[in-house]
Amino acid sequence: MKYNPNQIEAKWQKYWADNQTFAASNASDKPKYYVLDMFPYPSGAGLHVGHPLGYIASDIYARFKRHQGFNVLHPQGYDSFGLPAEQYAIQTGQHPDKTTKENIARYREQLDKIGFSFDWSREVRTSNADYYKHTQWIFIQLFNSWYNKTSDKAEDISTLITEFEQNGNANVNAVCDDNIEAFSAATWNAFSSEQQQKILLQYRLTYLAETEVNWCPALGTVLANDEIVNGVSERGGHPVIRKKMTQWSMRISAYAERLLQGLDTIDWSESIKESQRNWIGKSVGAMVTFNLQPTTYNPQPGAIEVFTTRPDTIFGVTFMTLAPEHELVAQITTAEQKDAVAAYIEKTAKRSERERMADVKTISGVFTGAYAEHPFTKEPIPVWIGDYVLAGYGTGAVMAVPCGDERDYAFANFFKGENGMPAIKNIFVLDSDLFPQEAFGSKDRIHSN
Repeated sequence: MKYNPNQIEAKWQKYWADNQTFAASNASDKPKYYVLDMFPYPSGAGLHVGHPLGYIASDIYARFKRHQGFNVLHPQGYDSFGLPAEQYAIQTGQHPDKTTKENIARYREQLDKIGFSFDWSREVRTSNADYYKHTQWIFIQLFNSWYNKTSDKAEDISTLITEFEQNGNANVNAVCDDNIEAFSAATWNAFSSEQQQKILLQYRLTYLAETEVNWCPALGTVLANDEIVNGVSERGGHPVIRKKMTQWSMRISAYAERLLQGLDTIDWSESIKESQRNWIGKSVGAMVTFNLQPTTYNPQPGAIEVFTTRPDTIFGVTFMTLAPEHELVAQITTAEQKDAVAAYIEKTAKRSERERMADVKTISGVFTGAYAEHPFTKEPIPVWIGDYVLAGYGTGAVMAVPCGDERDYAFANFFKGENGMPAIKNIFVLDSDLFPQEAFGSKDRIHSN
């Protein structure tokens, strides 16, 4: 029997569409199963080979589960809102509403011809107001909430205002900005409305903050790491730099423990769960303060705060590294090192955080000219900047322990005092007589590489 694909495919695809064959029922006794694909961005070029490559695999699985007797929800949609739609409209000189709808129609035609078993009654378009009104609603809920650490949940901002009005902020246990000044109820009630709103912004789950972002001057927008390839924008190949800008941020870290515990209750593979744990990124450790040594040009330099998951390695610290974007860099860099530091910061600004994290082979850094003081030995510790330290992780500063960290060791081994720079010790033998036993733990302990 001769197979005529045009005739047979058209016949059955029409039957599926007319009879809603693949629509999931809201009232079914069958066990439920959810098969979700990544929604494509509908470009003017139509589908590329990567789209059906992924969709075919998930569609096979959706059909398999239907044959097993499951009520399968297998929807499709379009990630049609944002920079790609804007840029395509600019390039073609058309309104994005028109071009996006035309591109979606083209995608739908191609997806139907392939014969996927999508439930099109559940179609999602992120550019439609009936979709993004929900994301706007979520933002409003977050803005009008604060996280109460005592009850371990988000509460309406009105409850915090009531607490301020009656008792001030002395007894408030919240996830909030650091170094908030204490105030009484009388002081709060005497504040102007503007002052009160500025304080509330320090407690809200969404707040404005200076954040390091990927800025593309040519496109006039901030880009995600995924939208940058080899230091330039994926769309147009324009230069991208790291820049501090005022952005809306969220106190998502308040939910870290709840998210981690929730992973134990879902039926996912351990590898996926581990990747989620890494994404959540909760770390347990301690804050350590390293006072900076005063100089004639900077008699009160302050201190460097470091978050470490291994406070027990503090006796092995031989140098410190700050992220190039760290706010202290400009304050502590000496006149002799100013040009070298500025050049390094400019170079680093052209690399995304993802690129810096992934590049474990390239070793680079610049000495600031400043020294910190070891909290126990009181020895001077040279302060460097290096792009392997990220401003957004911890405090943007690390206490480098070459004898306990491979990357610190590589950095120390690379910079051995050439060109007048201070040599970084990459082998540290601890003389236990220098430290009190209660701090050290054991007189027999030696840190070496």
